[in-house]
Amino acid sequence: MNESRRVLVTGIGALTPLGDDADSTWEALLGGRSGVVRVEEDWAEELPVRIAGLVRTDLGTHLTVPQTRRLDRAEQFAMVAGREAWQDAGAPEVDPERFAVVVGSAIGGLTTTLAQQAQLLENPRRVSPHTVTMMMANGAAAWLAIELGAKAGARTPVSACASGSEAIMMGWEMIRAGSADVVLAGGTEACVTGLTLGALAQTRALSKRDDDPATASRPFDADRDGFVLGEGAAILVLESQEHAEARGAVPIAEVLGAALTSDALDIVNADPANQERTMRLALRAAGVEPGDVGFVHAHATSTPVGDVNEGGAIAAVFGGDVPVTSTKGGAGHLLGAAGALGAVVAAQALQAGRVPHIATTHTVDPAIPLDVVTGSPRTVDARAALVNAFGFGGHNVSLVLARA
Repeated sequence: MNESRRVLVTGIGALTPLGDDADSTWEALLGGRSGVVRVEEDWAEELPVRIAGLVRTDLGTHLTVPQTRRLDRAEQFAMVAGREAWQDAGAPEVDPERFAVVVGSAIGGLTTTLAQQAQLLENPRRVSPHTVTMMMANGAAAWLAIELGAKAGARTPVSACASGSEAIMMGWEMIRAGSADVVLAGGTEACVTGLTLGALAQTRALSKRDDDPATASRPFDADRDGFVLGEGAAILVLESQEHAEARGAVPIAEVLGAALTSDALDIVNADPANQERTMRLALRAAGVEPGDVGFVHAHATSTPVGDVNEGGAIAAVFGGDVPVTSTKGGAGHLLGAAGALGAVVAAQALQAGRVPHIATTHTVDPAIPLDVVTGSPRTVDARAALVNAFGFGGHNVSLVLARA
């Protein structure tokens, strides 16, 4: 691996419960708005929890009719966000054999799986011939690679809520290793269904504030009661410094380092000591000290135990003075796209010199010794930021981004 090969972020795209693109999502975060709503569909009527962060965009305005029929909702999200990121980067000319796509997803085409299973029971002859390519987790990466002509690989990490961050780490590694010059990397998820809401409700992991959806997700708050399921996609264009400079691209940020670990402890419960280790390894890979980090975008799902664990791990690495934020108060938990959205927002925050606040958090839990950004966005002069993503199964990824 060529450790001197720098990896720049030259484009970003997002489709989230907060906005139709990266800019509108960013503005919604700065404005303290929420994309969490009550799920009004008939299938949710008897569910114990009926709130979620939903994408409200008319996907038909972005995709052709054949694409809306042949792509699962998660694939559609990735296509929209991927196109935005590509155009934001200036649609760079790149040798197809030096161009890769890496898009992670925790679950893949679940809505297609459930719909076609129901169709199978009703009339087996009416099952869609596109079912397999719509339900496969690698579909989003495959469709983007086909559309943009990426021949250096179309890869799909599946590591629960760390999937999108792992995709970015993969892209960073590919460019540093010299196997690609440009990588479209991020995550996508579309699994707000009766099955997932019902199952997660049974684990008691979800917030039950159905009467107040907009403030239900409260990362680090003393009154938090669980996370809110969300959906969406976030994609970044990663590019070697040499390739970006040769075409005159203006970078948004730089990926300085990343680290991936596994807890080997429990399928659900996280290991805060290993979360701390992951952050320290990412800092070492980036060649920066904790004091160089201007803010942390935390995983911060809003669960009672999870936030305390991560809060302690962050404090062990950085102390209690580093500003800490999270997108989940407004967008909900986008599972496989959560870490990628965190990376997009971190890149925007570094560029703007402003850290979005968590609008739904008012009283930080005394057991969490952190400087959580609440009340309003905070102006910072940050050289670098760290982004956490931790997933069921003990999957941990930390990314370090720097100001361009």
